[in-house]
Amino acid sequence: GYRTRLLAVLGASDALSEHLVRHPEDLSVLADDQAVLTRPSAYGLTHEFLTAVGGDPARPPTGSGAGGGAAATAANATIQLRLAYRRRLLALAARDLTGITALDDVAAELADLASAALTTALAIAKAGVPDTVGCRLTVLGMGKTGGHELNYVSDVDVIFVAEPADGSSETDALAAATELAAGMMRVCSATTVEGALWAVDANLRPEGRNGPLVRTLESHLAYYRRWARTWEFQALLKARHVAGDADLAQRYLAATRPMVWSAAERENFVTDVQAMRRRVEDNIPKSEADRELKLGPGGLRDVEFSVQLLQLVHGRADEAIRSPNTLQALAALVAGGYVGRDDATELAEAYRWLRTVEHRLQVQKLRRTHTIPADAETRRWLARAVGYRGDAVAAFDNDRDRYAREVRRIQQKLFYRPLLAAVARLSTSDSRLTPEAAQARLVALGFADPAGALRHLEALTSGVSRRAAIQRTLLPAMLGWFADAANPDAGLLAFRQVSDALGATPWYLRLLRDEGATAERLARVLATSRYVAELLIRAPEGVTVLGGDDALIPHPRAALDETLSAIVERTDDWQNAVLAARGIRRHEILRVASADLLGFLDVRGVGRALADVAGSTIAAAFRTAERKVEAQHGGPLPMRMAVIAMGRLGGGEQGYGSDADVLFVHEPVDGASDEEAVSIAQTVAEEMRALLAVPAPDPALRVDADLRPEGRQGPLVRSLSSYAAYYARWSEIWEAQALTRAAPLAGDADLTERFLRLVDPVRYPAAGLTEAHVKEIRRIKARVEAERLPRGADPATHTKLGRGGLADVEWTVQLLQLQHADAVPSLRTTNTLETLDALAAAGLMTGPDAAALAEAWALATRVRNAIMLVRGRAGDSLPTDTRELAAVSRAVGFPAGATGAFVEHYRKTTRRARAVVERVFFG
Repeated sequence: GYRTRLLAVLGASDALSEHLVRHPEDLSVLADDQAVLTRPSAYGLTHEFLTAVGGDPARPPTGSGAGGGAAATAANATIQLRLAYRRRLLALAARDLTGITALDDVAAELADLASAALTTALAIAKAGVPDTVGCRLTVLGMGKTGGHELNYVSDVDVIFVAEPADGSSETDALAAATELAAGMMRVCSATTVEGALWAVDANLRPEGRNGPLVRTLESHLAYYRRWARTWEFQALLKARHVAGDADLAQRYLAATRPMVWSAAERENFVTDVQAMRRRVEDNIPKSEADRELKLGPGGLRDVEFSVQLLQLVHGRADEAIRSPNTLQALAALVAGGYVGRDDATELAEAYRWLRTVEHRLQVQKLRRTHTIPADAETRRWLARAVGYRGDAVAAFDNDRDRYAREVRRIQQKLFYRPLLAAVARLSTSDSRLTPEAAQARLVALGFADPAGALRHLEALTSGVSRRAAIQRTLLPAMLGWFADAANPDAGLLAFRQVSDALGATPWYLRLLRDEGATAERLARVLATSRYVAELLIRAPEGVTVLGGDDALIPHPRAALDETLSAIVERTDDWQNAVLAARGIRRHEILRVASADLLGFLDVRGVGRALADVAGSTIAAAFRTAERKVEAQHGGPLPMRMAVIAMGRLGGGEQGYGSDADVLFVHEPVDGASDEEAVSIAQTVAEEMRALLAVPAPDPALRVDADLRPEGRQGPLVRSLSSYAAYYARWSEIWEAQALTRAAPLAGDADLTERFLRLVDPVRYPAAGLTEAHVKEIRRIKARVEAERLPRGADPATHTKLGRGGLADVEWTVQLLQLQHADAVPSLRTTNTLETLDALAAAGLMTGPDAAALAEAWALATRVRNAIMLVRGRAGDSLPTDTRELAAVSRAVGFPAGATGAFVEHYRKTTRRARAVVERVFFG
């Protein structure tokens, strides 16, 4: 036995081998069968360590003046504590490495060792701080220490609580307790000739490292009642007394337990849970994700998080599942019917394997690590240390991959699949939830209407059809994706509606089942965007755009023109031709919106894509109107005609709710009278607008010609010569400003080019603007700010007319274009961001000023688009409804729970832009 234990330790641990070289007398620990094979009690360890440092085992320290002082000097006592700890660690490692002690017991004994060491360190610290009679100090173990599942080397998480004693003042008691606590931490972490034990981490205390190290019980409770976040209550789930005053610890636990078990009722519970999950994933370097035992996919944290989440949700009413120990809690969840036996068995097996590998990694050097080594030789050593033989590395890697997959699969299944068992009349299993428990779990996931969600689940999964079976396979994962998005209820409802429409279509469920990315994307967009949900409900076959990355790339204008032109040219059914073109537009908008929400398009790409599809649709409708009027006229039309894009359409920065601003221009052909040409052109324009206005399931495309000369009071269509006469004599400066966005759209290319040449001197005036023109533009802008902002709107959060919003940026850019574009040809562009780049390149605006305006314009545009996507209707102000605001924040790219940061970011960005506008535009 001695030989087996010695070779196991020498082969597995360099650190313990070095200890034996320095202290060969400790070989007796491995040689003594009785000593090494018997697990010591927690009390026995404390007695042993206190004796080793010269303390009084009969009176362990409580933090008050009584008991536990170390007789030896602090430095010597610190070394003796390390030697006593190493001897016990040596015995434990020998039992662990030879398979005598199970993982659960190893982890529990390591926690007992930590508790004994903390008690002894407190005694050593107290010997150096004699004036502690007036304070009582207790140490609460947290994390793995509190859960009796510690690693060989891990930060020992603690919280310190103190109270005055013997009539002392609170100030004096806290000062003494803080000195004691800091001293205890130094004893454990100080580097000596025998190394250090481990770091004592008190960052789980209220306010973390920024808060006081020691607080009174009442101060702790005041913080938890008012300020604590959900993760702090999740951390308290594992709290237990490990050193110091036991009575004070019990009072602390009795006061905080009710808070822990009501955390799931907090309004921000779901948001906090999602934020915790993201923090875990964000902490993993991508190069190490597949080798991370703790934080990686399918790692230890996935197991612990799943178990703790189930405890927080169901532990409110079931005290039997409140154990701080992961494996014990998992067993209790099985007994309570919250987890199936097979799933729990597989999860526990994976957890024990992961912890065993973690222990072998740490015992080698007695260093804190959770990462599987990358080099082959160290990996081989690890595989053999875990127990693999033969082709050890291959067998180890296979098991690593298998356990990671199982943990990930069961993590989804644990929380989501039992919901289906509660509603879908599945075969009886241990994981079946009562309807009440299922509703509680849905509330924890963030569903505002759990009863409604259960009805949707029942409708989707009931029965024995193949469709119901596939839905039962899909929904566990999809419920998780719904829960991660802004509006789970709306997402599940829309998914049911789409599934009802397509459920009998063979490719639909097969696509979701076999292409995991499609199902995840569908869940995310449905639970984020009412706009996308409505598009899919109207035309559910559009779900195919989510099938791959390539399918999310918008089609360019040329490809759209070719497709839509083919549709309208091959039929004389004018209305259905345009309806078909509008159907293509709906499908393309779905593609753009999905790509936008899923992060495949930036704000420039969205604006360009929406402008392209609007332009192609208008061009198709215009061509259809021309052909229809030709048929009615009985021959070729007596004029050429073009449609000019204006506003956001002309700038290639269309939004989801933007109108299509246009101008209509015509020119009589040789021999045609002006009266006939005007009449026919008017008919074509009105016919085009009528075809686009026919009721249909696609989003409205309103053609707005109000930027024409004389506005809505003027003729809808003018000839080129009429435009020339008007702009030469009557046009106002705001019309020149509007023309800075004039661009080709549809119709006769030569006429379009001549129109743009006609308006160039108007929008790019020679020698720039007069001072009177500049004053007039500023006057109009000031009037717009004073009169056009809706009543009650907050100027700080109105994306269009608010301070630093779209109008501020665009008016500034357009003013500089009118002043300088004649001399600087690079400014002759219709796109706002491109013009800002050109202004900075030409030295007409500083780089920081241009960047501030560009950032504000892009953010305001993204927010405006997000409002449309979330609500399904246009809006210009940040929502006042908290749920809608949170959804907009998520759609813009902020994580869950960061709504406040999003609003502050918006205000800060637009404030910077407004400062530039006041300096550059208003002078």
